[in-house]
Formats: sequence, structure tokens, C-alpha cells
Amino acid sequence: MKIKYEFADGTVSEVEVEESIGAVIIESRREEDNLARKERYHCYSLDAAQYEGMEYACNETPETQMEQKLDVKHIARALDELSEVQRRRLLRFVEGKSLREIAREEKVQHRAVVKSIEGSRKIVIKNF
Repeated sequence: MKIKYEFADGTVSEVEVEESIGAVIIESRREEDNLARKERYHCYSLDAAQYEGMEYACNETPETQMEQKLDVKHIARALDELSEVQRRRLLRFVEGKSLREIAREEKVQHRAVVKSIEGSRKIVIKNF
């Protein structure tokens, strides 16, 4: 029995195998396809969030909603413990600004921003 293997780069190779081994490979592929099909039916598109809203895209259960609320409370509590400078710098850092950009905007030394972010990180970790 010949079995085809298709590689990620698109090349196809055929291998001669015994009937029993070929049957196992074919059954394995069938099971994998079935599982993939089941997963597609039970998962929602992430693109749907853009068009239909988060309610459609997320399969939220009461448990996941509760976890999200707890996470928000933990984050809020951690942010409350930060100084105004630490909070401002951490939020800018989370928004994607580099430490050097933050230092330049605030007209402080780079090392001051690094220490501030490190301190913020420790406080946030302590609260989780």
C-alpha cells in the first residue's frame, strides 16, 4: 500500500508500507480530520468580534465571566498601590512605548524609568 505524505513546503512523497500499517495511518488521519471538523463547529471566529461584537465571538460562561471580574479587581488593586509616576510609566509601557521613549517624553534618565517599571512589576506580581 502506498501512503502519501505532504510536507509543509508543499512537496509530496509516497511511501510503500504494509497493509496493516497503512490501515493504522489512514484511520489516524480520519480521526484527526473528524476532530478538526468538530473543533471548527464548536469554536467561534475571532474575526466575528470585529463584526458582531464580543458576545458572538466569545463563548463566555458564568465561570469565565467571574474570573474576568476577579482579574479586573486584582489589576485595579495593584494599580492603586502604585505611585502616580509608576502607574503612568507602566501604562505607557503596556501601550507599547519603549523605556527610552518614556524617558524622552518625561525628560528623565532611562535608568529612572527602568527602576520605576521594575518596581511596578514587583508590586503587580505581589498582588496576584
